[in-house]
Amino acid sequence: MKTLMTTLTGLALFTATATATTTASADEIVIGGKNFTEQQLLASMTTQYLDGLGYDVDTRAGMGSAVLRQAQENGQIDLYWEYTGTSLINYNDVTESLSADETYLRVKELDGEKGLVWLEPSAANNTYALAMRAESVEETGISTLSDLASAVNDGEELAFAMNAEFYAREDGWRPLQRAYDFRVERGAVKRMDSGLVYQALRDGQVDIGLVFATDGRVPAFDFQILEDDQGFFPAYALTPVVRQDTLDANPELAEQMNALSALLDDDTMASLNARVDVERETIEDVAESFLEDNDLL
Repeated sequence: MKTLMTTLTGLALFTATATATTTASADEIVIGGKNFTEQQLLASMTTQYLDGLGYDVDTRAGMGSAVLRQAQENGQIDLYWEYTGTSLINYNDVTESLSADETYLRVKELDGEKGLVWLEPSAANNTYALAMRAESVEETGISTLSDLASAVNDGEELAFAMNAEFYAREDGWRPLQRAYDFRVERGAVKRMDSGLVYQALRDGQVDIGLVFATDGRVPAFDFQILEDDQGFFPAYALTPVVRQDTLDANPELAEQMNALSALLDDDTMASLNARVDVERETIEDVAESFLEDNDLL
Protein backbone atom coordinates (compact mmCIF):
# COMPACT_ATOMS: atom_id res chain seq x y z
CA MET A 1 0.00 0.00 0.00
CA LYS A 2 1.86 2.91 -1.41
CA THR A 3 2.47 6.57 -1.93
CA LEU A 4 1.34 8.10 -5.21
CA MET A 5 4.88 8.10 -6.64
CA THR A 6 5.39 4.44 -5.73
CA THR A 7 2.04 3.55 -7.27
CA LEU A 8 2.81 5.35 -10.53
CA THR A 9 6.24 3.78 -10.71
CA GLY A 10 4.80 0.33 -10.04
CA LEU A 11 2.19 0.81 -12.73
CA ALA A 12 4.79 1.85 -15.24
CA LEU A 13 6.95 -1.15 -14.47
CA PHE A 14 4.01 -3.52 -14.59
CA THR A 15 2.77 -2.07 -17.86
CA ALA A 16 6.19 -2.44 -19.43
CA THR A 17 6.29 -6.13 -18.61
CA ALA A 18 2.69 -6.96 -19.44
CA THR A 19 1.96 -5.34 -22.79
CA ALA A 20 1.59 -8.71 -24.44
CA THR A 21 -1.37 -9.58 -22.21
CA THR A 22 -3.91 -6.90 -23.00
CA THR A 23 -6.95 -8.96 -23.93
CA ALA A 24 -8.52 -12.12 -22.56
CA SER A 25 -8.56 -15.31 -24.56
CA ALA A 26 -10.30 -18.63 -24.07
CA ASP A 27 -7.01 -20.42 -23.46
CA GLU A 28 -5.43 -18.11 -20.86
CA ILE A 29 -6.63 -16.30 -17.74
CA VAL A 30 -4.36 -13.84 -15.95
CA ILE A 31 -4.98 -13.85 -12.20
CA GLY A 32 -3.88 -10.94 -10.03
CA GLY A 33 -3.44 -10.43 -6.31
CA LYS A 34 -2.43 -7.77 -3.81
CA ASN A 35 0.61 -7.75 -1.59
CA PHE A 36 -0.59 -9.27 1.69
CA THR A 37 -1.22 -12.79 2.94
CA GLU A 38 -4.96 -13.10 2.32
CA GLN A 39 -4.63 -11.87 -1.26
CA GLN A 40 -1.65 -14.09 -1.96
CA LEU A 41 -3.61 -17.07 -0.63
CA LEU A 42 -6.57 -16.24 -2.85
CA ALA A 43 -4.37 -15.82 -5.90
CA SER A 44 -2.73 -19.19 -5.28
CA MET A 45 -6.06 -20.84 -4.51
CA THR A 46 -7.63 -19.49 -7.69
CA THR A 47 -4.62 -20.43 -9.78
CA GLN A 48 -4.57 -24.02 -8.55
CA TYR A 49 -8.35 -24.34 -8.81
CA LEU A 50 -8.61 -23.07 -12.38
CA ASP A 51 -5.50 -24.96 -13.45
CA GLY A 52 -7.17 -28.12 -12.17
CA LEU A 53 -10.22 -27.31 -14.26
CA GLY A 54 -8.06 -27.17 -17.37
CA TYR A 55 -7.52 -23.44 -17.81
CA ASP A 56 -4.19 -22.02 -18.91
CA VAL A 57 -3.41 -19.70 -16.01
CA ASP A 58 -0.86 -16.93 -15.54
CA THR A 59 -0.54 -15.42 -12.04
CA ARG A 60 0.75 -11.98 -11.07
CA ALA A 61 0.38 -11.49 -7.33
CA GLY A 62 1.98 -9.10 -4.85
CA MET A 63 0.70 -5.89 -6.45
CA GLY A 64 -0.49 -2.66 -4.83
CA SER A 65 -4.22 -1.99 -4.84
CA ALA A 66 -4.23 0.92 -7.30
CA VAL A 67 -1.79 -0.81 -9.67
CA LEU A 68 -3.82 -4.00 -9.67
CA ARG A 69 -7.10 -2.25 -10.31
CA GLN A 70 -5.63 -0.21 -13.16
CA ALA A 71 -4.13 -3.36 -14.65
CA GLN A 72 -7.54 -5.02 -14.65
CA GLU A 73 -9.22 -2.02 -16.22
CA ASN A 74 -6.50 -2.01 -18.90
CA GLY A 75 -7.00 -5.70 -19.66
CA GLN A 76 -3.66 -6.87 -18.23
CA ILE A 77 -5.36 -8.73 -15.37
CA ASP A 78 -8.47 -10.81 -16.03
CA LEU A 79 -9.51 -11.88 -12.54
CA TYR A 80 -8.75 -11.06 -8.92
CA TRP A 81 -10.49 -10.83 -5.53
CA GLU A 82 -11.52 -7.34 -4.47
CA TYR A 83 -13.31 -5.85 -1.46
CA THR A 84 -16.63 -4.08 -2.04
CA GLY A 85 -15.81 -1.09 0.18
CA THR A 86 -12.49 -0.52 -1.55
CA SER A 87 -14.13 -0.24 -4.95
CA LEU A 88 -16.99 1.88 -3.62
CA ILE A 89 -14.82 4.59 -2.07
CA ASN A 90 -11.41 4.40 -3.71
CA TYR A 91 -12.30 3.49 -7.29
CA ASN A 92 -15.78 4.99 -7.62
CA ASP A 93 -15.61 7.95 -5.19
CA VAL A 94 -18.86 7.06 -3.42
CA THR A 95 -18.80 8.36 0.16
CA GLU A 96 -22.42 7.94 1.26
CA SER A 97 -23.14 5.37 3.96
CA LEU A 98 -24.51 2.14 2.46
CA SER A 99 -25.43 -1.27 3.82
CA ALA A 100 -23.42 -4.34 2.82
CA ASP A 101 -26.00 -5.32 0.19
CA GLU A 102 -26.27 -1.75 -1.13
CA THR A 103 -22.48 -1.51 -1.35
CA TYR A 104 -22.27 -4.69 -3.42
CA LEU A 105 -25.08 -3.65 -5.77
CA ARG A 106 -23.59 -0.18 -6.24
CA VAL A 107 -20.10 -1.37 -7.15
CA LYS A 108 -21.56 -4.11 -9.35
CA GLU A 109 -23.43 -1.43 -11.30
CA LEU A 110 -20.62 1.15 -11.45
CA ASP A 111 -17.85 -1.30 -12.31
CA GLY A 112 -20.11 -3.06 -14.80
CA GLU A 113 -20.04 0.15 -16.83
CA LYS A 114 -16.25 -0.29 -16.99
CA GLY A 115 -16.41 -3.87 -18.24
CA LEU A 116 -15.78 -5.43 -14.82
CA VAL A 117 -18.17 -8.03 -13.42
CA TRP A 118 -18.60 -8.61 -9.69
CA LEU A 119 -19.49 -12.26 -9.18
CA GLU A 120 -21.20 -13.60 -6.03
CA PRO A 121 -19.71 -12.11 -2.84
CA SER A 122 -18.31 -14.40 -0.18
CA ALA A 123 -19.37 -14.19 3.46
CA ALA A 124 -15.89 -12.90 4.36
CA ASN A 125 -15.84 -9.21 5.33
CA ASN A 126 -12.21 -8.19 5.67
CA THR A 127 -12.81 -4.73 7.02
CA TYR A 128 -10.14 -2.44 8.33
CA ALA A 129 -10.10 -2.18 12.11
CA LEU A 130 -8.10 -0.68 14.95
CA ALA A 131 -7.02 -3.11 17.63
CA MET A 132 -5.37 -3.11 21.03
CA ARG A 133 -3.86 -5.83 23.15
CA ALA A 134 -6.64 -7.41 25.21
CA GLU A 135 -4.84 -6.56 28.44
CA SER A 136 -4.68 -2.90 27.40
CA VAL A 137 -8.40 -2.83 26.68
CA GLU A 138 -9.02 -4.12 30.19
CA GLU A 139 -6.64 -1.57 31.71
CA THR A 140 -7.88 1.49 29.80
CA GLY A 141 -11.55 0.68 29.30
CA ILE A 142 -11.21 1.55 25.61
CA SER A 143 -13.32 -0.92 23.67
CA THR A 144 -14.90 1.22 20.93
CA LEU A 145 -13.64 3.86 18.52
CA SER A 146 -15.74 6.42 20.41
CA ASP A 147 -13.88 5.43 23.60
CA LEU A 148 -10.63 5.92 21.73
CA ALA A 149 -11.67 9.37 20.52
CA SER A 150 -12.60 10.41 24.05
CA ALA A 151 -9.26 9.18 25.41
CA VAL A 152 -7.32 11.14 22.77
CA ASN A 153 -9.40 14.27 23.36
CA ASP A 154 -8.80 13.94 27.11
CA GLY A 155 -5.07 14.11 26.47
CA GLU A 156 -4.12 10.46 26.83
CA GLU A 157 -0.87 9.80 24.97
CA LEU A 158 -1.24 6.79 22.70
CA ALA A 159 1.07 5.45 19.99
CA PHE A 160 -0.46 4.19 16.73
CA ALA A 161 0.86 2.00 13.91
CA MET A 162 -0.61 1.56 10.44
CA ASN A 163 0.44 1.00 6.87
CA ALA A 164 1.05 3.91 4.52
CA GLU A 165 -1.97 3.22 2.30
CA PHE A 166 -4.49 3.41 5.14
CA TYR A 167 -2.85 6.62 6.30
CA ALA A 168 -3.68 8.21 2.94
CA ARG A 169 -6.87 6.41 1.81
CA GLU A 170 -10.26 8.07 1.38
CA ASP A 171 -11.68 5.48 3.79
CA GLY A 172 -8.61 5.72 6.01
CA TRP A 173 -6.97 7.56 8.84
CA ARG A 174 -7.87 11.22 8.28
CA PRO A 175 -11.56 10.60 7.43
CA LEU A 176 -11.77 8.26 10.45
CA GLN A 177 -10.54 11.03 12.74
CA ARG A 178 -13.04 13.47 11.25
CA ALA A 179 -15.90 11.01 11.66
CA TYR A 180 -15.11 10.39 15.34
CA ASP A 181 -14.03 14.00 16.02
CA PHE A 182 -10.51 13.50 17.34
CA ARG A 183 -7.05 14.36 16.15
CA VAL A 184 -3.78 12.50 16.68
CA GLU A 185 -0.50 14.33 16.19
CA ARG A 186 1.56 13.08 13.25
CA GLY A 187 4.45 12.09 15.52
CA ALA A 188 2.22 9.62 17.39
CA VAL A 189 1.57 7.61 14.22
CA LYS A 190 4.16 5.15 12.94
CA ARG A 191 3.76 4.09 9.33
CA MET A 192 5.13 0.66 8.48
CA ASP A 193 4.47 -2.51 6.52
CA SER A 194 1.22 -4.22 7.52
CA GLY A 195 3.02 -7.27 8.90
CA LEU A 196 5.22 -5.13 11.10
CA VAL A 197 2.15 -3.45 12.61
CA TYR A 198 1.12 -6.75 14.20
CA GLN A 199 4.59 -7.29 15.64
CA ALA A 200 4.82 -3.75 17.00
CA LEU A 201 1.43 -4.07 18.70
CA ARG A 202 2.18 -7.52 20.08
CA ASP A 203 5.54 -6.39 21.47
CA GLY A 204 4.13 -3.26 23.10
CA GLN A 205 5.95 -0.80 20.84
CA VAL A 206 2.61 0.87 20.08
CA ASP A 207 -0.75 0.96 21.82
CA ILE A 208 -3.08 0.70 18.84
CA GLY A 209 -2.56 -0.91 15.45
CA LEU A 210 -4.38 -1.14 12.15
CA VAL A 211 -5.45 -4.73 11.47
CA PHE A 212 -7.60 -6.64 9.01
CA ALA A 213 -10.64 -8.29 10.57
CA THR A 214 -9.97 -11.69 8.98
CA ASP A 215 -6.26 -11.77 9.88
CA GLY A 216 -5.44 -14.88 11.91
CA ARG A 217 -2.93 -12.96 14.01
CA VAL A 218 -5.73 -11.03 15.74
CA PRO A 219 -6.85 -13.98 17.89
CA ALA A 220 -3.40 -15.60 17.90
CA PHE A 221 -1.79 -12.50 19.44
CA ASP A 222 -4.74 -11.84 21.78
CA PHE A 223 -5.73 -8.56 20.17
CA GLN A 224 -9.15 -7.02 20.63
CA ILE A 225 -10.72 -5.09 17.76
CA LEU A 226 -12.22 -1.76 18.80
CA GLU A 227 -15.88 -1.64 17.84
CA ASP A 228 -16.70 0.74 14.99
CA ASP A 229 -19.74 1.96 16.95
CA GLN A 230 -20.57 4.81 14.55
CA GLY A 231 -20.31 2.62 11.45
CA PHE A 232 -17.48 4.49 9.74
CA PHE A 233 -16.10 1.58 7.73
CA PRO A 234 -18.15 0.25 4.80
CA ALA A 235 -18.60 -3.44 4.13
CA TYR A 236 -15.54 -5.05 2.56
CA ALA A 237 -17.09 -8.25 1.21
CA LEU A 238 -14.44 -10.37 -0.48
CA THR A 239 -15.59 -11.01 -4.05
CA PRO A 240 -14.13 -12.34 -7.31
CA VAL A 241 -14.13 -9.64 -10.00
CA VAL A 242 -13.58 -10.60 -13.63
CA ARG A 243 -13.47 -8.75 -16.92
CA GLN A 244 -16.60 -9.10 -19.06
CA ASP A 245 -14.58 -10.14 -22.10
CA THR A 246 -12.97 -12.89 -20.03
CA LEU A 247 -16.43 -14.22 -19.11
CA ASP A 248 -17.50 -14.02 -22.74
CA ALA A 249 -14.51 -16.17 -23.72
CA ASN A 250 -15.00 -18.56 -20.78
CA PRO A 251 -18.75 -18.91 -20.15
CA GLU A 252 -18.41 -21.45 -17.30
CA LEU A 253 -16.01 -19.32 -15.28
CA ALA A 254 -18.67 -17.39 -13.34
CA GLU A 255 -20.32 -20.52 -11.95
CA GLN A 256 -16.94 -22.04 -11.10
CA MET A 257 -15.72 -18.97 -9.23
CA ASN A 258 -19.04 -18.58 -7.43
CA ALA A 259 -18.63 -22.12 -6.11
CA LEU A 260 -15.28 -21.12 -4.59
CA SER A 261 -16.63 -17.84 -3.22
CA ALA A 262 -19.44 -19.68 -1.42
CA LEU A 263 -16.87 -21.54 0.71
CA LEU A 264 -15.28 -18.43 2.23
CA ASP A 265 -16.32 -16.64 5.41
CA ASP A 266 -14.60 -14.71 8.21
CA ASP A 267 -13.61 -17.75 10.26
CA THR A 268 -12.34 -19.66 7.24
CA MET A 269 -10.16 -16.80 6.03
CA ALA A 270 -8.84 -16.10 9.54
CA SER A 271 -7.89 -19.76 9.92
CA LEU A 272 -6.17 -19.91 6.52
CA ASN A 273 -4.33 -16.64 7.15
CA ALA A 274 -3.16 -17.88 10.55
CA ARG A 275 -1.71 -21.04 9.02
CA VAL A 276 0.57 -18.83 6.95
CA ASP A 277 1.34 -15.96 9.33
CA VAL A 278 1.39 -17.84 12.65
CA GLU A 279 2.08 -21.48 11.86
CA ARG A 280 4.44 -20.63 8.98
CA GLU A 281 2.99 -22.97 6.38
CA THR A 282 3.57 -21.99 2.77
CA ILE A 283 0.87 -20.12 0.89
CA GLU A 284 0.82 -22.78 -1.84
CA ASP A 285 0.38 -25.64 0.65
CA VAL A 286 -2.42 -23.91 2.54
CA ALA A 287 -4.26 -23.08 -0.68
CA GLU A 288 -3.84 -26.61 -1.99
CA SER A 289 -5.08 -28.28 1.20
CA PHE A 290 -8.15 -26.03 1.31
CA LEU A 291 -9.08 -26.96 -2.24
CA GLU A 292 -8.51 -30.65 -1.57
CA ASP A 293 -10.58 -30.54 1.63
CA ASN A 294 -13.45 -29.03 -0.34
CA ASP A 295 -13.16 -31.41 -3.31
CA LEU A 296 -12.11 -28.65 -5.69
CA LEU A 297 -8.77 -30.16 -6.57
